Order: sequence, then structure tokens, then C-alpha cells
Amino acid sequence: MQLRKVALGILVVASLSTLTACGAGENAASRNIKKVTDGAETTITTATSDLKLRGFLVVAQPDGSGVLVGTIVNASETSDSLLGIAVNNSLATVTAASREILQNAPMIFEGDSANAKAVVPAAGIKAGSTVEISFFFKDAGVVTVSAIARDKRDTYAGVTA
Repeated sequence: MQLRKVALGILVVASLSTLTACGAGENAASRNIKKVTDGAETTITTATSDLKLRGFLVVAQPDGSGVLVGTIVNASETSDSLLGIAVNNSLATVTAASREILQNAPMIFEGDSANAKAVVPAAGIKAGSTVEISFFFKDAGVVTVSAIARDKRDTYAGVTA
């Protein structure tokens, strides 16, 4: 009877260690976390900049133009300015109340809280393709991300040029 209790205790301890993934190794499921959005993301960190680009993608329009969706957040005390945006090397027309990006005052492209808009005219953008979006900042410099071009439906049905 005593041996049975000891064996059961060892079995429980062994089971608990596998359930906590202590022995899962470098291919553990928690190490292989997938991104849950379509949008491209990056961070630009320099001595004077800490810009976070979040959720960027392009919504393809029926005429081949594209509309940028995403958010730029400045986490630095020093402001920066958006000088321009290009998609697949075609310059976008950017409209915003201000191109200055202040700390914790996001520049939002599209949506209910939008305070900026960027449209790439006649760039031949097709839904499902990958596009290169380049952002030009006064202080942070240039950063390019690969993003998906989405079709104009579901969440993006109201996104128009």
C-alpha cells in the first residue's frame, strides 16, 4: 500500500512538470506565438526618436489606387515630423491636420479616430499582394515595411480614396 502511494506521488509530480512545459525545450508552443493582425509593425529607436508604427496595410481600391491604414505613435519626448509616405516607390498624397507627431498623440490613418489620410493614386495595387511602405521622418529617417494589400470589404469596406 505504501509503495502504491509513493508511485502515485511520483506520477503526479512527473505529470505536473510536463503540464508546466518545464521540459518543452526551444520548440515550446509559447515560443511560437503568431501575429494576430494583418498589419505590419516596426519600431524606430534612435537617440532622439522612439516611433512605433502599428497595424499598417493598404486597402486596394477598384481603380488600382491604395489607401493606407495604421497608426504612428511617438513615445519620445522629442516630436518628429512625417515628411512623406511611398507605397511601392509611388508617393502617397498625405493629408493631416499636422504632420508633427507629438509624444503620445498618435497619427491615425483611417477609422473612427482618424486624423490623417494617405492615398497612393493609380499604383496598380491588387488585393492579396505584398507592398513596400516607406515612411520618411524628419528626425527618425526612413523606414520601410512589407505589408499586405487588403480588399475593400468587411472591416475595410468604408475605406475610400
